[in-house]
Amino acid sequence: MNEPGSARFEPGWLALREEADAEARAAELLEPLRAHLTARPLVVRDLGCGTGSMGRWLAGRLPGPQHWVLHDRDPDLLARASADMPATSSDGGPVTAETVTGDLAGLRAADLAGTSLVTASALLDLLTAAEMDGLAAAITGAGCPALLTLSVAGRVELRPHDPFDGELAEAFNAHQRRVAGGRRLLGPDAADAAADAFRRHGADVRTGPSPWRLGPGRAALTREWLRGWTAAAREQRPDLAGPADAYLRRRLDACAAGELSVTVHHVDLLALPAAP
Repeated sequence: MNEPGSARFEPGWLALREEADAEARAAELLEPLRAHLTARPLVVRDLGCGTGSMGRWLAGRLPGPQHWVLHDRDPDLLARASADMPATSSDGGPVTAETVTGDLAGLRAADLAGTSLVTASALLDLLTAAEMDGLAAAITGAGCPALLTLSVAGRVELRPHDPFDGELAEAFNAHQRRVAGGRRLLGPDAADAAADAFRRHGADVRTGPSPWRLGPGRAALTREWLRGWTAAAREQRPDLAGPADAYLRRRLDACAAGELSVTVHHVDLLALPAAP
């Protein structure tokens, strides 16, 4: 889940979610991806890389020498990402990295020349429909595949059930689709919008589920997710403030007692260039 406001980019939040991200990603998409990646060395561009969790998960699952180009707007996050990249690939090939600071808006096919693979994690729901189409056009125009993981799906399952679950979920999803800075974000519509965009531009698209599974084994992440989820719902619907506060107390108490489990649904997408 992408958190509202600056929390989305805080290193502490990114570190807290990294294990759950790694466990959730749809590993079944890697086999068709590996079959396509025949060039050596691989040049991998990680868009909106944050602290580099995608590189730490993926570099050791791909073969051969690799050079990662890490893109982000935050130079501090880029420094962390570059410093913590794995040293070797799945077969012992060297892994190197460089960083690029800047916004991803306006990325063109020419900018991706020589790229073997484009990756991103928890990024697409922060884009607009036009930005998503532009990204798909750039990637397909460059003739490279894309592995885009952990887009929110707009579905959350909490156990045990609470009567307020549904209303909060609706408010949160509306917040994810909000207009921010004059941009209407895709939010839970991102995975479908991405699949449609890549198909329009001629790519072979495959998707897989990538659910977070939260509960007693990840109590710290569960607590922070609950706080962020309810805060976003309250921001979208100020009239929910009182009931949302009471709900959060109930859910945090259940979390502390080891009685709460949560499934937060995401979607991973693999886009492969169409066969010639």
